[in-house]
Amino acid sequence: MKLKSIEKLTGKIVLKTGLHIGAGSTEIHIGGTDSPVIKHPYTSKPYIPGSSLKGKVRSLLELESGLMGYTNGDVVSEKTLKQIEDDKLKKNCEYIIKLFGSSASEQEESNFGPTRVSFADCYLNTDWLKETEEKKYSFTEIKPENVINRISGTANPRLIERVPAGAKFDFLLTLKVFEEDDHHDLLNFLLKGLKLLEMDAIGGNSSRGYGRFKFEGEVSEKIKNIKVFNME
Repeated sequence: MKLKSIEKLTGKIVLKTGLHIGAGSTEIHIGGTDSPVIKHPYTSKPYIPGSSLKGKVRSLLELESGLMGYTNGDVVSEKTLKQIEDDKLKKNCEYIIKLFGSSASEQEESNFGPTRVSFADCYLNTDWLKETEEKKYSFTEIKPENVINRISGTANPRLIERVPAGAKFDFLLTLKVFEEDDHHDLLNFLLKGLKLLEMDAIGGNSSRGYGRFKFEGEVSEKIKNIKVFNME
């Protein structure tokens, strides 16, 4: 395989609702939150891990492609490809493996080469960060929620930390282009995944309205005319 180029796709992620990507906690602090968001260890400012974006885009493409029925709950792999007879499904499966990679156990025998797409961690946009600091706004909010016991009717309150609506993060991904690839179709397949992501959500608790966002900038222009579900 010969690497032809590495393309960049940039833009912004603008939150429309609060975002929660959990950091986990090994300690319980009196008066603290039950579920803090992930933060940079040096700046203590929230960010969006590239792994969260990559995993969600991959799962949405697997769902939209109709490949989930072949995986028994696992990620699409070269093992999945061997089960498929339909040509279109095979092509979608190949695109997913090329873009997102194979499992470690399959890499030595893989015929698809290295992972094409890399998602960078998304840090708070510099201009938004400056404005927020000048106005002395907080970078996170605490949202109280209740879990109701269906029998007793009693509430179990909890405090969820979120990045508030309006926050902006810088978005970047890179795509390796090999001479052997059908680059146009592979790129459009990836863009479809990004459009599905914008239609869905990022982070946890999306069924309760968390994590809605919109893309801005170059990535927004790229996905604007991408069709999904044969309805647009």
